[in-house]
Amino acid sequence: MDIELFNRQEKREKTELVLSNVYNLPAIPTIMMEISRLLEKPSTTTAELAKVIGRDQGIASKVLSIANSPLYGLPRKVSTIDFAILIIGYQDIKNIVTALSMVESFKNKTDKNLNQKDFWLHSIMTGLASKKMAEDLGYRSGSEAFVAGLIHDLGIPVIHKYFHTNFIVICEKVTTNKISYMEAEFDTLGLSHQEIGRFLASKWNLPLALCDTILNHHTPSLAQENRTLTSLVHLADYATHKLNVGHFYWDDEYTLDSSILETFKFNDMAQLDKFIQGYKDIFVQEANTLRI
Repeated sequence: MDIELFNRQEKREKTELVLSNVYNLPAIPTIMMEISRLLEKPSTTTAELAKVIGRDQGIASKVLSIANSPLYGLPRKVSTIDFAILIIGYQDIKNIVTALSMVESFKNKTDKNLNQKDFWLHSIMTGLASKKMAEDLGYRSGSEAFVAGLIHDLGIPVIHKYFHTNFIVICEKVTTNKISYMEAEFDTLGLSHQEIGRFLASKWNLPLALCDTILNHHTPSLAQENRTLTSLVHLADYATHKLNVGHFYWDDEYTLDSSILETFKFNDMAQLDKFIQGYKDIFVQEANTLRI
């Protein structure tokens, strides 16, 4: 067996071994299942979808934030869930609610080691950046890219909630040893938030494309499948760091995987940097809107 493949398999098995001792990982969010059931029926109305979404105020408010995103470019404010659904579309609203409900499942109290607002802003900015870049680079589904970007760091709140003592140790190692969070994760847990996030995505039976992206969003060159989607999220994640819009401290030492130059046909880093800088104004506007 190829040594790299063996190491990846060993990592995956270790992830499952660690998480198998956590029996209270949340089940698939109810709202995800309700929305899916409704959309299986051709007769489902916007009002029915809005009623389900409206029962969860956390998700409802975030749906409105997304609908009012400058990336949608609407001339008027979206103030109701019904209108938001009409603007976003049925399929996209399903994907957005799926991603939001996953993030909300691990919402925990903010403490000095994990600021929930900062984590949310980074997640949504990476999702929106992934969507915009996917459309501009000709990827098949901006909606899929949005979901992948939004949930790419799902493993971080899992560590914070279920391995809290280790989470604190990770933060201390970063400060004391001057290493990256990824290095501290491996040093402390033997795995990273990528493997942990992928474990949960698999447990919830999410599509393989999303599982692959979560697993390799820092290292798209290692993606055996779905490399383009994984590279898109990596690029969007890097862009939020580079432009300091929705940047999350977990990515303070963000290393760009140079394979994306070939994936997206950039001649060199200068061309890539110019591409990223072209999004600065709209991403800054987006981040400011989401902070309101």
